[in-house]
This record gives sequence, structure tokens and C-alpha cells, in this order.
Amino acid sequence: MSEIPAKSTERTERDVPSDDAGGEAADDVMWQSSPPGSIYDYIKVASFSIGPDGLIDQWSLRAERLFGVAAGDAVGRDPIEAFVPPELRSSGHRKMAEILDGREWTGSVPFRAPAQPDGPEAGSFAGSEGIAEVYVMPTETEGGEQAAVCIVVDVRALRQIETDLAASQAIFGQSPFGFLLFGTDLKVQRANRRFAAVFGGGVEEHRGRTVHDYLPRHEADRMAAALKRVLETGDSVTDMQIVGPAPGSNDRRHWSINLYRVHSGSGRPIGIAGLGTDVTRRHAAAREAAHARRNLALLNDAGARIGNSLDLETTARELLDVTVPGFCDLASVDLYQGLLDGDETPPGLADGSAELRRVAFASAVADAPFPVGTAPVDVGAVHRFAFTSPCADALRTARPRLLSASDDGSASRLTGGLIQSTLAVPMVAHDTVVGLAQFSRTKGSEPFGERDRSLAVELAARAAVCIDNARLYRREHERALILQRSLLPPGDPEASGLDIACRYLPGNAATEVGGDWFDVIELPGHRTALVVGDVMGRGLRAAVAMGELRTAVRTLALLDLEPAEVLSALDEIARGLGDPSGTQQATRAARQTRAGSETDLSEVYLATCVYAVYDAVTRRCTIANAGHLPPVLVEPDESPLMLDVPPGMPLGVGGEPFEEVEVELPEGALLALYTDGLVESRDHPLDEGLNAFVQALNNPAPALEDVCDHVLNTLDTHHGEDDIALLMARIQGLPAEAVGDWTLPRDPKSVGRARELACEQLRSWGLEPLCDTTELLVSELVTNALRYGEGEIRLRLLLDRTLVCEVWDAGLVQPRRRRARDTDEGGRGLQLVGLLSAAWGSRRTPRGKTVWFEMPLPDSGVAPMDAAEALLSLF
Repeated sequence: MSEIPAKSTERTERDVPSDDAGGEAADDVMWQSSPPGSIYDYIKVASFSIGPDGLIDQWSLRAERLFGVAAGDAVGRDPIEAFVPPELRSSGHRKMAEILDGREWTGSVPFRAPAQPDGPEAGSFAGSEGIAEVYVMPTETEGGEQAAVCIVVDVRALRQIETDLAASQAIFGQSPFGFLLFGTDLKVQRANRRFAAVFGGGVEEHRGRTVHDYLPRHEADRMAAALKRVLETGDSVTDMQIVGPAPGSNDRRHWSINLYRVHSGSGRPIGIAGLGTDVTRRHAAAREAAHARRNLALLNDAGARIGNSLDLETTARELLDVTVPGFCDLASVDLYQGLLDGDETPPGLADGSAELRRVAFASAVADAPFPVGTAPVDVGAVHRFAFTSPCADALRTARPRLLSASDDGSASRLTGGLIQSTLAVPMVAHDTVVGLAQFSRTKGSEPFGERDRSLAVELAARAAVCIDNARLYRREHERALILQRSLLPPGDPEASGLDIACRYLPGNAATEVGGDWFDVIELPGHRTALVVGDVMGRGLRAAVAMGELRTAVRTLALLDLEPAEVLSALDEIARGLGDPSGTQQATRAARQTRAGSETDLSEVYLATCVYAVYDAVTRRCTIANAGHLPPVLVEPDESPLMLDVPPGMPLGVGGEPFEEVEVELPEGALLALYTDGLVESRDHPLDEGLNAFVQALNNPAPALEDVCDHVLNTLDTHHGEDDIALLMARIQGLPAEAVGDWTLPRDPKSVGRARELACEQLRSWGLEPLCDTTELLVSELVTNALRYGEGEIRLRLLLDRTLVCEVWDAGLVQPRRRRARDTDEGGRGLQLVGLLSAAWGSRRTPRGKTVWFEMPLPDSGVAPMDAAEALLSLF
């Protein structure tokens, strides 16, 4: 048998894969003379030779891989018996005889190869049935005997090539996506029709082009870098986003590019396949979805952040905090000045020409104020929009206006051409335009669209409702504050025998008006009632209740009742305030509640109160408490002490009696009454605040004003969470020489004696001008005591800021003033007392009653009525 023609002995410098699809191992080599990428890389060819005896005498390595039979097992075997199925062996033997007679033969032969567990897994059909296309060429051995050389091709490999070619043609010819095949030089080798339809020209015209012929420079550079990276590394690129204009149009198009390296049958890289999909619509849909998500997030953020406080400026700033920079680059809020001042319909509101005040401004790009017309407007400034301006039109029509840079040229000029577009959105709440919100985007940002307009209207509407609520609250708050302050004593009140200083601090703007109050009421006999109270609850309701209770306290004080009696009467009044059916029905409701029924007491007013009466003559103070914090007493050279006064129940609860305590106060002592806002807050427990208050009163300053300031500064007022009322009184009792006190027997002569004693005392005080009038009035009171009273008579004169004369007796019948008829001989005494004195009255005492009158001092500037004229006026 002749030798099989050998190939060239030139050896390539590269590793060549085997005839199987996966290629041989890296250490296998092939001798070849064909260039890289030979057809033999794709068509799997094997060879073997048959000797004159019809048996295999040579078996190549490729035959081993194709049939899965080693050379040692194949050499010496009959190929017909070894590989041809039994039913075809007879015809196979005839063909083999013909071949050995010198005839060539070509045909397809089915074969069955035994399995080889260690054989290759790809590119061969070992261990399976197959069809081999066989080329048998007769030859002769060196001895002249007939032999044969067989070339075998795997038919299935040929069919695979046909399939691959058909698939490749289908991809390029029928794919709905743009498809390019780049060579190793990164130039287009082939393009499909879809790509040519998008970028123009025929398919062949794109051959040899590069990505720079299709894309803008920066995108082409990105694409070229990606192609080079894929070619070098073999790593695929998936969904690479490329943006560029379509041919013949300036519209921006978005493509999704997928790149992967293409190999030859031997595994050698021969180029890069690129698949391009136009995702402009998908990108637009994704952008719309992103905008929708952003808008929903903005609305959610607005709902959470706008309107957390009842403050106009804070609410406006919260709107801008939400929109800048998430929605726009610059924004401002202008509110009608008249509405801020409390007017319901300020002039010019309907036509948009009314004054507005800028309450908030925010910018993510510049600090320049948002302009109005031709001038910038600072926060807090008051301005007007020109009647013909788009902003005034938006206010008139209550409809938003979208302004481009050309529409609002002055704003663009004042901001250095920065503004691209502006949305002027009226802020409408409850069918009332309260102001205007302006949102602007600068150049480089996406211009406002219809979707942005709708979002801006929604954001402005939410803020407008919150701002209007804050405006209404501010108006109510201010009215309640005015009402509350009008019911408090003006300045520092004066009282006999007391040095008084007081402080009232309302809560901050974030809290409602409270029901704290204090009062200083002058009582007959140079006595003084000190009152501090606190209505539970807040707002206008609490302020009104405070005013009603304060008025009731003053009325009850004029009756000169004991402190416990005053609080009992106040308790009845408080229960009747919240019930239109009156005090009795409220009392029954309170009792039912205590008994366990479920009667609604939501409208029952509850309050705490301390009522103390100080007598400047005796320096004794009688105190009753209705659920309030105890007073603090600071005696000279002593530590502060909270007085042990039975706390009692708050006013409005009812059913429990109040107790009172009498305390003797030394000269120079300090008595402090206060409300819980001074000592209690969310961050400071009550005990801690009380201890701090007591410590702050250690070694008080001589001046009470300084003491008040020191207390407030030390306690820091707990950030104004609640109203604070503080009333301090330093004891300065009447000196003994300012008091004249005499006891007279029950005898008609006592009338004359009383006149004499009064005149002598007045002369010793240097008040001789008051002698005649005082003598006359003392005579009337002593006479009434003798006529209608009982027991001994006591006469007392008190000198302080006024002159007070008191006549005591043990009778219980109170004097009653009446108008005498012209024919009556008497009954004009009390009328005369009322005409000649500044004030008069009577009060009960533990042992009877006291009738008193008060006279102004000569240097007070009040001229007393002439006694003769007073007498004549009675007839």
C-alpha cells in the first residue's frame, strides 16, 4: 500500500483545534499548509487505509475521534464487520471487493461506533449511530497489491453547516432588529436590511464603515471602546445604551446594543456581532414612569411635610423644601397682605392687584431673590404684580400660567438669563385665592410640561389649605390673646401693704392660647385678694372661660366672702359654664359621673385656682386652694417653703368642700403664686420644676422685678410650651401709727365720742380738711350701729393710699340703702354716705358685720363733694 500523501511540513505558530467541535487540547498541534480558517475547520475529515486482505492496516487520529475506536482496536479488523450494520454487510463486502479490484467509490454508509468513555464529547459521534460520507480511492502497495485509501466525512457536520448558514441568513435577512457584523478591524463586514432601512442606503453600502459614521463623536467613542474590549476579552456587552439622532432628523433616539465575539469553527475570533434595538419608546415610557414615581413621591412627601405647624411662614417654607430641588430650581410664595392682616376680602383681591407679601423663597442654584417686574423682591417685602402681568392674570382667573423665558423676560434678565421656564400657580383654598406660588427651572433642566403643571397645582392647593388653616388659626389665636390680655390687670397693680410684681408669658406661636390668669383685687379695710388660676384646655374656649371665671371672682370678691366660700361659688359657676341648662343640671351630671354613669362631661369647664386674702393691718393671709399648685413663702433670712394648703378639687368637679388656711406673714416676707406652665413641661417633670422654682427664690433680690426676671431666666420657661402666670407680693403691713382703733359702749353718747376720736386722729395725721366730712359720716354709721346693731361698737380708721373708716358691731342685719320720700324725716343717712365718700359698703365678720366708707386723701387730686350740697341734693 502506497503512502498517503503527506502535507507540508510547515508548522503554524498557533494552537490548532482538532476536528471535533470543541477543538483539541492546547498541546495538540497540526501540520497544515492552508491559511487560518480553512474549510477543514468546519468539515470533520478522517482517513484510514485498507490492505490487500480487506482489513484495516492504518487508522488515523481523526478516525479515532470520529468513530470512537482506538487505532490498536481498529487495525487488523474488517471494516464491514466492525462498522456496517448486519443487514448491509453482504452488499458491503461486494463493494469492498470491487474497490480492491481498482474501482473508486463514493457514497453514504451508515455506521455504529462503539462507545468510548474517555473519548471526546463534542464534534464526534462515538458511541452512537451515524452516517458517513465515504470516499474510497484504490491504490497499490509497494509490492503491487491492490489496496484502498478511505476519506470519511461526517454527514451530520455537513448538515450542521447547512443549518448554520440558513440560520445566519435568517438572522441577517429576516431579523426585525438592526444587525451588524464587525471584523477584527472594527469595520462593518455585513449589515442586515433592517439596519440599512434605519440608517439609509443599501446593505452593501455599509460595508467598511465604522461606528463614527453613524453616531455622534462621544457616543461613537464609547461604542468603539466597547467593541475593542469585546474583541480582546470575549466578554459580551448587554443592553448598552446609546443615544444619537436618527438620519435626516434631529430627534434623539435611544438604542440598546448587545455585542458578542464571533469565532471560527476552530475557535479563532473573526469579528464581533452587534444587535441594535430601538428602545426610544421604551425609554420614553420608563421616563414617564420615573416622572410618575417622582410625582407620587413628591405628593407623598408633601402630605408628610406640609402643614405640620399652624404657622404661615413655616408652612410656606415647607412647600419650598418639598419642591426645591426635587421639582424645580427656584421657587417663591407670595400671600395677600390683607389676608395676613385678618381681612376677609382685602381691596383688589378679585383682580389680583392687591398687595402681596413674600413669605418664602428657595433656590438650588442662586441666592438672588425671585424678581417681580423689574426689581428683585426680598422675603418679607410687600409688592404688587402689574395688572397686565401673567402673575396677576393667574391670580384673577385662579388658573396656572406657564411662562417661558421670553414671556417673563424681566425675571430672566434679573437672574442673568438663568431661568428657562416658570409656573405661576395661584394658591386656592376653600374657593379663595390666598396667594401665588412660582416655580422656575433654569437652563439645562427639562422644561415644564402639562404633567408638571398638574403636579404644581396639586402641591400649591395642599399648601394653600394648610396656609389658610394657619391664617384662620393665627386670627383666632390673636383674638384669643387680645381677649386674654384684656382680662389681665394692666401693668403692676397696687395694693395696700403689699409690693406687687407680676409676669404673664403666653405660649409660643405653635401652641394655642391658654386659660392662665391672675388678679389683684382691693377689698375694704385695706385688704387685698390675690388670685391665680388656670383653665384646663387651650384655645379661644379656654380664654373665654378664663374671662368668665375672672369676672366671677371679682364679683364674689366684692361680696367680701371668705376664700373657701369664693371657691365654692366658683365651682358652681364653672359647672354651669359648659351646660346651657344651667348650674343645677351640670351639678347633677357631675354627681352621676362620680356615681359611675356615662354622662358626657366634655363641655364641663375645669380650672384650678388659688384665692388668698391679705389683711394689711393684721398681716394675716387666708388662703384656699382648688386643685392648684401650692403658694411659696419666703420669710426674711429663711429658706423658701411651699405652704401646706389643702389642694382641694379643681373647679367644675363639684361636691367637695374647700378648706382654708390662715398664715401670719412677717414684714418683708415674699409670697409667690404661679401656674404650672412655669414648672412643668414634657421634658421637665413637675417635681423637678417645683424644686427648681423653690431654689430660684433663695435669697431674693430687694426689687421684686429683679426676682421675677431671675425666676424666669433660671427656669428658662421650658421653651414656652404653656402660658405662664407669676404673681409675687412682698409684705409691707400698715404701721401701727397708721391705724386708729377704738371700742365704744352701746350708748347714745358714743356718737359724739366717735366724732371726737375721728377728728383727733385726722388732725394727728395732718388730714384736717377731711374732718368735717368724716365727722358727719362717722356719726351716721355709729348711729345706725346703735339703732340696728347689737353689742359693743368698734371704730377703726386706716390710713394708706386712701382713708378708710370702719364701724363694727355684732348685729347680723346688713344695711340697705333706700331712697327716702320727700315727706320722710329719716332714711337718708346711707344716701349721704354714698354721696360724700369715694366708696362704701358692708361685709360680714365672724361676730357680726362691718360698715365702711373710703375717702380720697387731699393730695390725691380728687375733690370731695361739699357736705352742704350733698345734704341739699337729698331733698
